[in-house]
Amino acid sequence: MENATTFHPFILRYSTQPPSSYDSKEKQILWIFSIIIFSLTFLLGTLGNGLVIWITTLNIKRTVNVMWYLNLATVDFIFTLFLPFVIANTALSHHWPLGRYMCKLNTMLINLNLCASVLQLTVISIDRCISIVYPVWCRNHRTPRLASFVVLAIWILALVFSSPFFIFRDTHSFNSQKMYCIYKFDGDNLRSEVASSREMGLLVTRFIITFFIPFIIIVSCYIIITFRIQRDHMAKTSKPFKIIAVVIVSFLVCWFPYQVFALLAMSVKRTKDKSLNHVVAVGYPLARSLMYINSCINPILYVFVGQNFKEKFWRSIHSAFENDFVEEPTKLCCGAENVIVASSNF
Repeated sequence: MENATTFHPFILRYSTQPPSSYDSKEKQILWIFSIIIFSLTFLLGTLGNGLVIWITTLNIKRTVNVMWYLNLATVDFIFTLFLPFVIANTALSHHWPLGRYMCKLNTMLINLNLCASVLQLTVISIDRCISIVYPVWCRNHRTPRLASFVVLAIWILALVFSSPFFIFRDTHSFNSQKMYCIYKFDGDNLRSEVASSREMGLLVTRFIITFFIPFIIIVSCYIIITFRIQRDHMAKTSKPFKIIAVVIVSFLVCWFPYQVFALLAMSVKRTKDKSLNHVVAVGYPLARSLMYINSCINPILYVFVGQNFKEKFWRSIHSAFENDFVEEPTKLCCGAENVIVASSNF
């Protein structure tokens, strides 16, 4: 029977191990760092994305851009809700006590988050490009209804792309004491050539579909946008364009290292390079933590980069407290006064 300390298939192999008597100081720091980052991501992600969902669904007129932001926040919110399972799994030395189905579901949600996020960001880039290149067409056809169909298509494609991670993820016991949640590409034969080939094929496919192709599309869209702005001597771009650009950059910074280290991990398994193994052993947990941070960084960008969103955010908070604590007669008076003030601003 193989031992988990000598053979770690993919995620298990390079996940941060808990400190023990034979671990280095480096591994102990990585283990503590990962738990702290996962916990902070859960708190900030659920609160931040929850606020974005609340504000966009209740307090902002439904537009195409709002549909894009709402979908991003929904994807990240669902992802962060399942982070306590990741935190518990890391704290328990990667012992998985929740069973086979939750093992599959948790892994699929991580990859669903990746797929849906990158597809949404790609759609946003295409949308901004079309809005600038074909403004007349957009005025006639760019509607929230069309955007809702695009969002539905994004979820369907994301589910299709992430389904292999649900299929091949499974529980496995290397000994009678612990149950691990790992990839099983060839049944219980974890070291077979079939398992190795399927694993490499899945990772390369994920890299191409969720990074390389979207990256080419996103860069191409912004090159076209920049060329059109310069050609038409536009003074500046819109505020939503600034938000979208920053969100895309943050996505690339957070996801690209994880994609690279996932491929490097496969390379180490084939080449047995000790130096590269050390680099991946240190870099993979850090890249994984950076990947998780992406799920809570978008709401922060909305608040600090988007002035309009910031104003609506504080207005919504003020309105909520006002509705909860102001007495009924006063609420009616203030409400009428607010209508008069709002009317004078248009």
